[in-house]
Amino acid sequence: MPSLVLLRHGQSTWNLDNKFTGWQECGLSPLGVEEATRAGRLLAEAVVDVDVLHTSLQDRAIATANLALDQIGRSWVPVHRHWRLNERHYGDLEGRDKAETAALHSAEQVRVWRRSYDVPPPSIGPDDPRHPSNNPRYASLPSDVLPAGECLRDVVVRMLPYWYDAIVPDLAGGGVVLVAAHGNSLRALVKHLKGIPDAEIPTLEIPTGVPWLFELDAELAPVNDELLGLRSA
Repeated sequence: MPSLVLLRHGQSTWNLDNKFTGWQECGLSPLGVEEATRAGRLLAEAVVDVDVLHTSLQDRAIATANLALDQIGRSWVPVHRHWRLNERHYGDLEGRDKAETAALHSAEQVRVWRRSYDVPPPSIGPDDPRHPSNNPRYASLPSDVLPAGECLRDVVVRMLPYWYDAIVPDLAGGGVVLVAAHGNSLRALVKHLKGIPDAEIPTLEIPTGVPWLFELDAELAPVNDELLGLRSA
């Protein structure tokens, strides 16, 4: 029976500062380092022997995965990284203080941008330094796939090809696959796995640094799932 572990990165410095992060880079906060390390200990206690790792291209997810794998002595497993697992791109909200943004645009408008399934925030142009085209890690990607502002529906659309093309083949072998990514890319994946309706997905919260273990059947449908160290999901 294949197993899938979803791990949202530990608290970042911008999480701590209450900023919209998206595709911008920031490190883990001291608490985030503790959360990532604890995630590894939880995997060890549950005897979850990871066989392969998939991460986004973002530093906070990569650091979280490395810290967790160190705790279970599996830092040697094969690693695959891809931009399709990146966090949602928050467009013109990226880097902005959430409270200040709410004061400027209204708390209700910010709630819509943050939590609605299909309403994206204001987008940015290619000349904006926050646009992915200005980041060397995305230099090889066609310009038409680089987001300038996404809603969760957009994240589902860009994440699913990677699920089918890269993660599913690893699961088909019956092993344990760890996906270390972000709140919204993981929400998109959970929506697909559990068939969560569009209207219900905005309420799904994925805690930082807590491994979410899924046991899957032969069709890769969830048979059981558990947030390790917390109550059952």
